Amino acid sequence: MAKNQFDLTGKVVLITGGTRGLGLAMARGFAEAGAALIISSRKAEACEAVAEELRAKGARAVGIACHVGYWEQVEKLAEAGWAAFGRIDVLVNNAGLSPLAPSSLETSEALFDKVMEVNFKGPFRLTSLIGARMAAGEGGSIINVSSTGALSPQPNIIPYAGAKAALNAASVGFAREYGPKVRVNVISPGGFLTDVATEWKDSPTVTERVALKRFGEAEEIVSTALYLASDASSYTTAANIRVDGGAPP
Repeated sequence: MAKNQFDLTGKVVLITGGTRGLGLAMARGFAEAGAALIISSRKAEACEAVAEELRAKGARAVGIACHVGYWEQVEKLAEAGWAAFGRIDVLVNNAGLSPLAPSSLETSEALFDKVMEVNFKGPFRLTSLIGARMAAGEGGSIINVSSTGALSPQPNIIPYAGAKAALNAASVGFAREYGPKVRVNVISPGGFLTDVATEWKDSPTVTERVALKRFGEAEEIVSTALYLASDASSYTTAANIRVDGGAPP
């Protein structure tokens, strides 16, 4: 029964930032669960490469390039994504940007704006476009990928933490706006060993603070994503699920 609950056969998933790291792991997991995939990231060739990989494994998949920091591109993604399969059942706002700032005083306006655009502005607009259409139709599930950094901000990521905190707040509002047909939830990952984990992956002081005493592997995000995407979470909305190995708050 539990296995059937996680089945996504016949469902269409649009995932941003789906060509590497946690997004790629989730895309592969959704495909294995039977979903059709719309893979998006900034580079068209990367989107097509992942789509081709999934098609080679028997999944239906297309790649659509989009820089989520620009609303015009986000609006084109929403239209093209919906047209690709005639529906979108699951939206995963996973694309993100987390550059370290030298200090708050030295944070440039350009860096601040870029972090806000990718981590909050884009997901806000895409959720609005897809969520409203889901609510007017057969419903769906929206998963916003945030960060434990928004729950316990450190000095060198304050703009990033602020953008993700805004995404957390917006997710609750969207759950209320688009419910009862649409569920909107948040995943807050902690430290994962992906290609962007260059600043801290070799730091024993970081893992020492985590209950499981290690970083996560990208595939370990998949079960939470499947739960929120599928009927297994039919009574879960406006939730924020931490997947961080027991990092301190």
